[in-house]
Amino acid sequence: MKYQQLARRLRELGCEELRQAKGSHRFWRNPATNQVTAAPDWGAKDLAPGTVRSIIRQLGISREEFGPIK
Repeated sequence: MKYQQLARRLRELGCEELRQAKGSHRFWRNPATNQVTAAPDWGAKDLAPGTVRSIIRQLGISREEFGPIK
């Protein structure tokens, strides 16, 4: 899964991008849970499935709610 796909899905679930962090990371917040995490933005490079699982877990989103991780 590329960062743009992750970002699109997080926005669909109501999360908001707060700001760009140091380097290639961006901060995201889930208003429903008020949890914040950083997600790497590597452009066209795929994010590891474990990284995506960690991001959605830190934002308080269930795997069923997020859907398949490609």
